[in-house]
Amino acid sequence: MPQSLYFCGQNKPIMITTDQLKDIMTRTEQLGQYLQIDEKKMQLAEEELHTQAPEFWNDAKAAEAQMRKVKSLKRWIEGYAHVRSQADELELSMDFFRDGVVGEEEVDEAYRKALAAVEDLEMKNMLSHEEDQMPAVLKIVAGAGGTEAQDWAEQLMRMYQRYCEKHDYKVTIANLQEGDEAGIKTVTFNIEGDYAYGYLKSENGVHRLVRVSPYNAQGKRMTSFASVFVVPLIDDSIEVTVNPANLSWDTFRSSGAGGQNVNKVESGVRLHYKFVNPLTNQPDEIVIENTETRDQPKNRENALRHLRSQLYELELEKRREAAAKVEAGKKKIEWGSQIRSYVFDDRRVKDHRTNYQTSNVNAVMDGDLDEFIKAYLMEF
Repeated sequence: MPQSLYFCGQNKPIMITTDQLKDIMTRTEQLGQYLQIDEKKMQLAEEELHTQAPEFWNDAKAAEAQMRKVKSLKRWIEGYAHVRSQADELELSMDFFRDGVVGEEEVDEAYRKALAAVEDLEMKNMLSHEEDQMPAVLKIVAGAGGTEAQDWAEQLMRMYQRYCEKHDYKVTIANLQEGDEAGIKTVTFNIEGDYAYGYLKSENGVHRLVRVSPYNAQGKRMTSFASVFVVPLIDDSIEVTVNPANLSWDTFRSSGAGGQNVNKVESGVRLHYKFVNPLTNQPDEIVIENTETRDQPKNRENALRHLRSQLYELELEKRREAAAKVEAGKKKIEWGSQIRSYVFDDRRVKDHRTNYQTSNVNAVMDGDLDEFIKAYLMEF
């Protein structure tokens, strides 16, 4: 039995045990060793010296890459410093508790903060691939089923927007097609913030809704589907080859959130790119629409960036499939697989890949996805 801590010798146990305190301190030490924080501090000092060279900004592309390296090192060092601080605060609060200076609530709160800090950094440590730190492009497409499916797609859009708000991510809508009567047919938005792709890649796949439909006169229980695609939003520092000969363009008048002025000129662009898919080795085509701005050249630039992001993701998927063959015992993750069910009437949301589920449907639809994402990262 884990030993509880008591106040001034009285038989009054608090929530935290000595084993829990020891666990926090051990995990903190292990994180410092595993992340090689001392080595990162020395490396940061060396990398910052390079940025002070007079000719540093002569090559803007190389300078930006160097600044990203510096920023990444700082992020790990500062992240660990926060964990270390919270662990030390917990240890100190335990000493104060024994001396009768603070109460149980203060110790419990210190434990919650320390545990959250440790788990957050442990989770970020799982996001070690280059693309995990990148911004993300998230696209939602309503499945078959007309208004019901389009309404579900709009609910998912709201869910991800709320998730981004909670994590201080910047969201920019690149393309939005409204439904015929309600909801949306599709939406694509860029998500910028630390590890946006690393966290949101867990959302790739088909999301299934079961509910009594407000659009059904008989009040029948209906099932709807929507597909979510997430790719890293890359910049010019990532080399991706696009063959101009395989590109073609259409233009059209934008509609929807842009207002009446958007409809007067053909600012919307539709990109077609024909290529050999590296996953199937078969001819394929990517079609991307962008209505982000009223400037057609800018929309072309944004569409090309999304194309490069999708081509980059396909190459990453090819690498992941090769690695999965080595680890044949693990579950295979594919685009288009049904990943999660949202059963409104039974008050249940379940992820079929990890078996994690919750009865707090309202919280999930308000963007509380952290536990689903954590379970996914722990599993895969």
